[in-house]
Amino acid sequence: MTSVLKIGGSILTDKTRPQCARMDEIERLAREIAAAASDLVLVHGAGSFGHAPAKKYGLPDRFSPEGLRVTHQSVVKLNRLVVEALVEAGLYAVPVHPFSGVLLREGRIEQMPVSPIEEMVKDGLLPVLHGDVAMDKTRQAGIVSGDQLVPYLARALRAEVIAVGTNVDGVLFQGEVLPVISREDLPRIDAHLGKGSGIDVTGGMRGKLLELLELAESGTSSVIFNAGIAGNITRALSGEELGTRVVRSR
Repeated sequence: MTSVLKIGGSILTDKTRPQCARMDEIERLAREIAAAASDLVLVHGAGSFGHAPAKKYGLPDRFSPEGLRVTHQSVVKLNRLVVEALVEAGLYAVPVHPFSGVLLREGRIEQMPVSPIEEMVKDGLLPVLHGDVAMDKTRQAGIVSGDQLVPYLARALRAEVIAVGTNVDGVLFQGEVLPVISREDLPRIDAHLGKGSGIDVTGGMRGKLLELLELAESGTSSVIFNAGIAGNITRALSGEELGTRVVRSR
């Protein structure tokens, strides 16, 4: 049973400060993933390593070769920290950089080689992908967020567990966590979906939810949970009910 886990950049970094990794959290998460990991693909957000340089160079609204180079190099630094922490925790973690293989069209993933990732999982490796820049057939270049990678991988790998860890308890509406949400609920709550703290060029909670709602309509549910609470990663990967479950329209 393949699982896809995403850890948001808001957990791994201080999104209000460029290239500011929260090493204590990265190491804690690595230990929790090591205790729960089995046939897992990990995706992590870019946090302040990606959003700050992307905004500085105007990505994705304008094409900047220097912006692409700088932003990619920055997110690779965070990915290296995450991979090293996972290896230290006892996992055979390996980096997979989307810039090398993802091709976008109008900001959406058109091509992405998944077979190598399947082989990695089958042979006991832990592929670690991340939010990144990517070439775009129509816009020259763009940003491929971790939130867009998750549903793409979930479909391609036929994943049975999809869990998205954030720094909040789930989708909040009027101060309360919604235990279940479908596309039918979106008009009622859309105005209340925040973009989160710090710089974010990928849409915050709203962007995350829209990706997962589209995945749900194809029959694959997912959960949005608080990865900042110890033990929640194990609970989420085991299929336990917590946070907000994103499901198909009723």
